[in-house]
Amino acid sequence: MKDLTNIFKSYQNMEGAEVTFIARVRSNRQGKVVSFMVLNDGTTFKDVQVVYKSDIIGFNDAQEARVSSIVEVVGKIINTPGKPQPFEIVASKIILLDQAIEEYPLQKKEHSPEFLREIAHLRARTKTLSAVFKIRSTLAFAIHKFFNEQGFVYVNTPIITSNDAEGAGEEFVVTTLEDTNYEEDFFGKKANLTVSGQLHAEALAQAFKKVYTFGPTFRAEESYTSKHAAEFWMIEPEVAFNSLTDNILLIEKMLKSIVGYVLEKCFDELQFLDNNLEKGLIEKIQGITSSNFKTLTYSEAIEILKKAVEQGVAFEQKNIHFGLDLGTEHERYICEVVNKCPTFVTNYPKDIKAFYMKQNDDNKTVAAVDLLVPGIGELIGGSERESDYDKLVKRCEEIKIPVDKLEWYLNLRQYGYYKSAGFGLGFERLVMYITGITNIRDVISYPRTPKNLLF
Repeated sequence: MKDLTNIFKSYQNMEGAEVTFIARVRSNRQGKVVSFMVLNDGTTFKDVQVVYKSDIIGFNDAQEARVSSIVEVVGKIINTPGKPQPFEIVASKIILLDQAIEEYPLQKKEHSPEFLREIAHLRARTKTLSAVFKIRSTLAFAIHKFFNEQGFVYVNTPIITSNDAEGAGEEFVVTTLEDTNYEEDFFGKKANLTVSGQLHAEALAQAFKKVYTFGPTFRAEESYTSKHAAEFWMIEPEVAFNSLTDNILLIEKMLKSIVGYVLEKCFDELQFLDNNLEKGLIEKIQGITSSNFKTLTYSEAIEILKKAVEQGVAFEQKNIHFGLDLGTEHERYICEVVNKCPTFVTNYPKDIKAFYMKQNDDNKTVAAVDLLVPGIGELIGGSERESDYDKLVKRCEEIKIPVDKLEWYLNLRQYGYYKSAGFGLGFERLVMYITGITNIRDVISYPRTPKNLLF
């Protein structure tokens, strides 16, 4: 018994060889003399065509096999270099192992993304979603591979925590009670699902120097946009003794490595998505691996945008000023029109960034960095962390973050702390960029969004 992926790898040297495999029916077309069955077993993106005639064992059952039924095929490999498929299987035996019902919802026709989300337990069987989830899997492996090869320690930070790393307050509360008497609750205090593993990773970086997290995070943000989900995954590396410059170098090295790996391992899937979803997709992501990334400061970006407005560029947000939280339209203009390549923007105003970012000497900006990429704008955000205990406490007080709840984190600065830098990469945002999918609900197997808890 063989997997189809192994047959595809070796078919050129197996002309006339007999193979046996089990697969799912994608289509079954009967002819007067010859019938054709298209099958896939899930181990490869490519389908295989099986040719069968009335003299085979199991012919009657084979003709009755509906879409999504499971069959076992015994047949010979016949190479077909002049046809769309490189080979086909000429069957001698087809056994119908399980017959799907006639009402199987994924028939051979076009289905809308909205319909497919209602049957998320089946949609990975479609070509598009199969390609997306295979690329997602390959990306995840590439990330682990990169950090492992760079000597990072993979750490698992808490999913249940009492801290809000972002200070935004958009947390899911974890409780065993129906009221809010947290002293009587399971943990004896208010607990929530994590919004970031960064604070805990910072502590572990002080032990191992180079660590990274890769796990689920949660935001109780009642947003219905195509970019927001309540449950998503984050990659968060942290390196002790690193500066902002070191951080920028790491981001570029990581992104080029993992995108290059996916281009190598998932080219068939990418080609399908390029042809059917986003024209020019492969060229777009090849731009990540081949470009020399550029860097400019936030202040320089503001001046560029002001000049663009003067020249008549029609931004929706035309009031360009220091302190503006750049919108996607501004970010895309900078990296697509001005620089025409991925662009790092550094030194943002402290008032629009998180409390833990290192304050620069001007007392107005922080040592933050965002990576902007053509097509979507911001992809990665990071910073050098504030190493001064007093400045960090003062910043918490300024934005009304309870210092007592972060005492363990703040005290790291008193136990030997010389610089630290890291970044966060939203995994789903990266998958969307690489696949051309425009809705986050379609790059997560079972998406969690407001008023939606199917499956």
